[in-house]
Amino acid sequence: MLTISVVCDSEGQAENYVALSSDITAMKEQQRQLEHMAHYDALTGLPNRVLLADRLKQAMLQNQRRKQSLAVAYLDLDGFKKVNDKYGHPVGDELLIALAQRMKASMRDGDTLARFGGDEFVAVMVDLDPATDGDRMLQRLLKAAADPIVVADKVLQVSASIGVTYSPQDDSDADLLIRHADHAMYAAKHAGKNRYVLFDIVNDAAIQTRRESLERVHAAFQNGEFVLYYQPEVNMVTGKVIGAEALIRWQHPTQGLLPPGAFLPLIEDHPISIAVGEWVIATALTQMKRWRTQGLDLLVSVNIGAHQLQQDGFATRLGELLAEQADQMPHRLQLEVLETSALADIGKVSMTMKTCQSLGVSFALDDFGTGYSSLTYLKQLPAELLKIDRSFVFGMLDDPGDMAIVNGVIGLAKAFQRQVIAEGVETAAHGQLLQSIGCELAQGFGIAMPMPADALPEWVDKWQAEPVWRM
Repeated sequence: MLTISVVCDSEGQAENYVALSSDITAMKEQQRQLEHMAHYDALTGLPNRVLLADRLKQAMLQNQRRKQSLAVAYLDLDGFKKVNDKYGHPVGDELLIALAQRMKASMRDGDTLARFGGDEFVAVMVDLDPATDGDRMLQRLLKAAADPIVVADKVLQVSASIGVTYSPQDDSDADLLIRHADHAMYAAKHAGKNRYVLFDIVNDAAIQTRRESLERVHAAFQNGEFVLYYQPEVNMVTGKVIGAEALIRWQHPTQGLLPPGAFLPLIEDHPISIAVGEWVIATALTQMKRWRTQGLDLLVSVNIGAHQLQQDGFATRLGELLAEQADQMPHRLQLEVLETSALADIGKVSMTMKTCQSLGVSFALDDFGTGYSSLTYLKQLPAELLKIDRSFVFGMLDDPGDMAIVNGVIGLAKAFQRQVIAEGVETAAHGQLLQSIGCELAQGFGIAMPMPADALPEWVDKWQAEPVWRM
């Protein structure tokens, strides 16, 4: 470094020049070392995360101009922890250094191999034809990682699990490409290790869509957008309204009233289904109390999902919900259990049902006939009511098979001294045929559509059974 200063006389005129030079070799070397530390891994000398990210962004721009593809491969060593535990960290470090050199040597000059920490590496391979070049390059990386290697007079062998994604086929930014490759790496681990797995773009998009849908359903629950509608259940012979089934709906702010099929399948095995299920029970109990103040005392049935029913402590929580309504009559609450969900753990479900029945609550087996029905299941599940699935009831007028199933369910109910109710009654003819074979209880669109809670008392006052049902 050279610095020149001017020395002036008393009149301000330049008289002399003074030059001062200094040796900054050490400072430049220190600056170079700092830059190297900021961009390279101290152990292996490979690029680190910072430099890899920069190179990946540059490679994406170049490949875009050239209309080529690049691969991002996330690599994790299999069995490295065992080496560390058995031989110690110094041997493990030497193994990492040797493997880093060998894997780098298996790649082309324009490619980049970086160490992300521990035994994780990321490779960026440019100017590829995924159909022909990808497999060859990845197999070379796998071989470089898996071949035996001598370290400290010991023959060591590990392998690698690699997750890979291609750009621009995977239309993501640099950070997300690395994350996608990381996800695929874990899939390679689960698939047996010592292999590579390609990131599933389509499946990931579906997962992302489901995640966003779950978040929207959760927000709807938090914002109080769910409501209960009620569909009456009647005795066709006496003309009496015997109860109502509580049916959840989503009052969507932009799409209007959504049926349960639009959102319940999304949360079926998700923890939020427990919270939603408890909300349905609590809301139905509160509504029953309101109706009683208006002189309407009905049995209300509530659907219980398999995930909720088989939770430890379900009966205890049900007791707490009942206790919150001090003057509630538990025998006016009926829980509907899908036959197919009850079969998942028949013993546990049966015990849970009996515990709930000791609180005064009754049970119905919903959609009966659609699962793997047998006399054993019917004997073990202590449900007081069987609900014949709507699909069989709807088709019984024209389909001998559906008619036989409906007849069979009614026969089973009588043999096991259970009540039976038919869902899906859409015409007077359905009801008339059901009565003729011994089923008096019914619900369906031919009786009433599901309705808001405030509309039910007036409907009950005005409803009259079809004349042909009372003959």
